[in-house]
Amino acid sequence: MVSIGLCAAMKARGLVVQPFKKGPDYIDPMWLSQAAGHACRNLDLYLMERDDIVATFARHSAEVNLVEGNKGLYDGLALDGSNSNAALAKLLDLPVFLVIDARGMTRGIAPLILGYQAFDRDINIAGVILNNLGGSRHEAKLREVIEHYTDVPVIGAIHHDERLSIVERHLGLMPSNESHVATAKIKQIGEAIAEQVDLDKLLELSQKTPLDVPHKAEVSPLPIGEKVRIGIARDRAFGFYYADDLDALEAAGAELMPFDALRDAHLPEVDALYIGGGFPEMCAAELEANITLRTQIKQAIENGMPAYAECGGLMYLSRSIEFQGRTYQMVGAIPGDVKMHDKPIGRGYVHLREDDAHPWPRPNAPARQIKAHEFHYSSLENLPPDSHFAYHVERGYGVNGESDGLVLHNLLASYTHLRTIGSCYWATRFVSFIRRKREQRHIESTHSNEQAI
Repeated sequence: MVSIGLCAAMKARGLVVQPFKKGPDYIDPMWLSQAAGHACRNLDLYLMERDDIVATFARHSAEVNLVEGNKGLYDGLALDGSNSNAALAKLLDLPVFLVIDARGMTRGIAPLILGYQAFDRDINIAGVILNNLGGSRHEAKLREVIEHYTDVPVIGAIHHDERLSIVERHLGLMPSNESHVATAKIKQIGEAIAEQVDLDKLLELSQKTPLDVPHKAEVSPLPIGEKVRIGIARDRAFGFYYADDLDALEAAGAELMPFDALRDAHLPEVDALYIGGGFPEMCAAELEANITLRTQIKQAIENGMPAYAECGGLMYLSRSIEFQGRTYQMVGAIPGDVKMHDKPIGRGYVHLREDDAHPWPRPNAPARQIKAHEFHYSSLENLPPDSHFAYHVERGYGVNGESDGLVLHNLLASYTHLRTIGSCYWATRFVSFIRRKREQRHIESTHSNEQAI
């Protein structure tokens, strides 16, 4: 809420704000993107090389750069803190503003702040923003304690206000593309933050020199050819896309053609399909009702149209989704059924090893372990025993605990979310695959015409 509000408040001042989000999350970046008016970029110390992170940050830096962490300042998978928020702050040489939920706290806030300072002296804790305060008296007490015992300035004090809350789901926020009140909510939060946070002080304490951009290749060694058109599902059901992946697809020669799986009766004229993640179960009745589009997508995939689907997209392409006691008919291109569960089936970072069944062209380099992530409460059941998969899962769950990336016709569908980073050139490989299949269809069509003549 604080990060969303800061983006909105500074944008309202006329500043150009570039948001970043630590980790692999999709939903927080959707809100931050809408609040700032610029696509949020993910920075992930587990999935990305250090040079990639610095280059991404430097390349997209604007007048104001806001990096929202995940969990606490020093939390992370590694014992040495090498993938924590603090490590990212060090890498990018950023000041840290602690947002502290101060409900019920008074004098105890001083050792908390002092402890954060003492734990790593190389971290510049430039200020604190107090959150969820009980009122003006509570705020006055906290300010007095912090001023007396620490040298950390209080940048803001936000009083508890139910109107500022955002609906949560699955340990995170409801995606902004599902919320019809997202624009009004962001405006309301931005106004509250502008009133209760000293933006001038925050900007003053954030001044720093720009980073040097590392000289590192960021494109795939695969060749770039003619343009291809990719239909991409962008609606309330499917919205989990990394801005960097969309950039990479376009850089590889793709023209992205958005369609709405809930409302559009027909696909745009395209060479391939890309259906990302989301929460299709929340829109299952509307997806089921759009029979014309479901039928067209099924026919296109069965006729050999290249397609890539991640998580929610995989669910949509299945035969059915069972959710809250009802079964909804889906596309049916995947001969399996999705069942929703109360607890996550797959959650966290995954390690994949590419198998021979993977259909996309490879760069001239040995296959490497692919690091990615998954987060799904559903399972894909009733698949034929002879199903083919693109990946062996070395860490994580995927489709069945051992494999992920179902390969059928020219479709690749997985629970894993990939990122075009490091040696995982998925975007360029997918575009190359589309181009190769289009050329094959052209050759086959020409040959067929010659035979007819």
